Amino acid sequence: MPAIHYEGNVFPLAENESVLDALLRNGVLAPHSCKAGSCGSCLMRAFEGSIPARAQQGLKESWKAQGYFLPCVCHPASDLSIRAVDASEQVGASIAALDRLSDDVMRVRLQCDAPLEFHAGQYVTVVRENGLARSYSIASLPDAPQLELHVRRVATGRMSAWLHEQARPGDRVSLRGPFGECFYVPGKEDQPLLLVGTGTGLAPLYGVLQDALRHGHRGPIHLVHGALHRRGLYLVDDLRRLGEHHTHFGYVPTVLNGTSSEGLTVGAIDQVVLERFPKLNGWRGFVCGDPDVVKSLKKRLFLSGMASREIHADAFLPSAQAAS
Repeated sequence: MPAIHYEGNVFPLAENESVLDALLRNGVLAPHSCKAGSCGSCLMRAFEGSIPARAQQGLKESWKAQGYFLPCVCHPASDLSIRAVDASEQVGASIAALDRLSDDVMRVRLQCDAPLEFHAGQYVTVVRENGLARSYSIASLPDAPQLELHVRRVATGRMSAWLHEQARPGDRVSLRGPFGECFYVPGKEDQPLLLVGTGTGLAPLYGVLQDALRHGHRGPIHLVHGALHRRGLYLVDDLRRLGEHHTHFGYVPTVLNGTSSEGLTVGAIDQVVLERFPKLNGWRGFVCGDPDVVKSLKKRLFLSGMASREIHADAFLPSAQAAS
């Protein structure tokens, strides 16, 4: 069986065991969160051996060339020599502002110590001094003075609890990334766009929307945001104002439980999308939020005619230890 060489130690891999699981089994305190290759929290670097393509999916080409990979989904066919990502490979940042957007969503603005190249809609991994790492999507544009994240408070979430209850402006964190392929690519300016998300899945969609408008996208843009109740929605007024200023943009706030008298569409978000957009041939789609909803929506969009290559998705997977 292949073995992992790490800091002078050799850890043989058990059958079907990932690199991350082998490290954890042997007592290595490797940062991690989702354990599904989605969050980037466990990022490491290989300096000897062949990295499977799956372990580098979603990383920048320059990072792939330098040997960065995701150990949680890495199942090498031969020995791999690796090391942890050190501070020089992260960007330091200070919390600039904390603003509550709803009962359980906090807008976190970060001032980076150095420029961070990213596309709106990608995500970064936020790392605290104690090593706790969680990933959050970027809602701001690259030329904004600060990085904007939307963090939902989860009962068992250690990072979200800190950001909601204890963090203060000036507190320090580090950032890894960016990661992800859920972002707007200029071109096809007349192509209709459909943005659908639940909860803080709005964060990347808000970034994609702003980026599309900034690049002068002319085709219709529709954003459907869903929540269980009215209090689960946020940025409602901001999005309605955007609709007033951009006639080709439509915003559909959706709740599973509520009344249409509140100016909301009531129903399951996938059913709302199907009823409003039955034919999606030639459209481009962005789907973010709860994994089960994302999976259902991706299927709905495809069956409605949207090409699979035009569907960009970002499922918000919980931490393997505690949701964030």
